[in-house]
Amino acid sequence: MDEEVGLAHDVVRHPSSSLINDYIAGAMGGMVGLVVGHPFDTTKVQLQTQTTRTKYRGTMDALKHIQSQGLARGFFRGMSWPLLSYGVINSVFFGVYGNTLQFMQRMRNELDRASYADIYVAGCVGGAAQLVIACPVDLCKVILQSQIPHETTAGNKGPARVASPYFKGPLEAVMATVRQNGVSGCYRGLTVMAFRDVPSYGIYCAIYEYLTHVMHDRGLTDDQGIFASLIAGGTSGTVTWFSVMPFDVIKSRLQADLSGRYNSMVDCLKKTVKSEGLMALYKGTFVTCARAFPVNAATFLTYSQTLKYLS
Repeated sequence: MDEEVGLAHDVVRHPSSSLINDYIAGAMGGMVGLVVGHPFDTTKVQLQTQTTRTKYRGTMDALKHIQSQGLARGFFRGMSWPLLSYGVINSVFFGVYGNTLQFMQRMRNELDRASYADIYVAGCVGGAAQLVIACPVDLCKVILQSQIPHETTAGNKGPARVASPYFKGPLEAVMATVRQNGVSGCYRGLTVMAFRDVPSYGIYCAIYEYLTHVMHDRGLTDDQGIFASLIAGGTSGTVTWFSVMPFDVIKSRLQADLSGRYNSMVDCLKKTVKSEGLMALYKGTFVTCARAFPVNAATFLTYSQTLKYLS
């Protein structure tokens, strides 16, 4: 972790460039990644929040039922607010990440090189910073995604959480949450999101920078670094998501729970394992990993290329 590396991250190679570039490039990468990955994300949430009454037979069964609802009410349900805000979320993450990395390098007067430890810490700080915006947006998205109509075991159709109100859009979901629990209700699942995001963003950045460095060093990419960004971004995203799947399952269940079944992260964990076994903590893993590679490849490619252009 203490080995010194020359980063593919252009804000480190060109410290004289405007620090706002990280925020702009991050916003561009976030919006591209969202459009690529939202259908996979919807499928993941449906699998993670299914109940015994609305149980899918597998990933293909979930895909079939979601597809039957059409694009707007199916695969792209709940995307409107993330589309407006994920640019900001990724802008915050990449901006804080880049500036934290520069700050640590300036403290040691080493602006052209950074250690993997620095990269990990900067990623963790960026991951913590984006939670303030990401949690309410994610809550609204998960609620809407979890309510896609699905055939129950009785053959009737209804929302996946049949005991909860069915919301037509994000505004209804947010207003209902605020009425029931106040503004703090919009941060349901924040603790488990922190357990998921803070260390995982550090791992995410460290793996990306390591793979990018190796590919550049061994001549395994093109002159623009596009191939390296695609492979390193996709790989780092896939590995990181697999490592945090249990936290993601608990987060989805907590945020989709409008009936008050779960009292806390620990309560949700206990009830999930007791009723469905340990493997329930890995529901949606296949579709999540299938989503992670193209989404993170597109995100990091857009981010790195935009950063180069701006610099």
